Amino acid sequence: MEGNSSNYFVRTRGRKSSSSLKKYWNVISNGLFLFGLRNRLEQIGININPYYWVEEEFAPCMEPRIKNDTSKYTLKDLSLKEVELVIEHHSAKDKAKLIKGFKNGQLCVGLENNGEIASFMFVEFNDFEHRGRAFKLKPNEAYLFNMWTFQNYRGKNLAPYLRYQTYRMLEKKGIDVKYSITQYFNKSSIKFKNKLNSKNHYLFLSVGLFNIFKWNFTLKKYS
Repeated sequence: MEGNSSNYFVRTRGRKSSSSLKKYWNVISNGLFLFGLRNRLEQIGININPYYWVEEEFAPCMEPRIKNDTSKYTLKDLSLKEVELVIEHHSAKDKAKLIKGFKNGQLCVGLENNGEIASFMFVEFNDFEHRGRAFKLKPNEAYLFNMWTFQNYRGKNLAPYLRYQTYRMLEKKGIDVKYSITQYFNKSSIKFKNKLNSKNHYLFLSVGLFNIFKWNFTLKKYS
């Protein structure tokens, strides 16, 4: 019995070690290690943030498929009350910023499933700043940001689907150029935007120390 138990323990421990190694490898290969390290440095006041300025759907793309019946999801503009509910998980500082932006003309677009918001995203139409760099938008341009999918709906490919449906909604408003920012280390975001035929225009770098000193650099301009 002892021999069998020992062998079982070795096999189990081996499986756990293998599983742990696979988990860490997935974190590293998906760029999440450096992404997480950057976030940790930010918590102590050191902000090193390389990011892409991206034009989404630079060329027309196909409608993404989701792992569910599309008829169950409805695209809708969220009201202020609904916005306050869906951003409840954000920090107090971020919530105040989002509410202020919404009151100044931003849209919050969501996918609703049986009366429940599954995923949402904000859309900016006015000029704005990101980490000290100013961005100007033309009347036919919009900036997409702060996308979130709730836990129960993750893994269903809702992010690109919501993005695509928002493109079509914006077209009806005369907006045919859509921009966003993608963190350099966030490979999952890069991957889903590539599926939507997005194009990087610039690679920027912002550096901040303790919210006092800020620098902005253009690392690369893409043709």
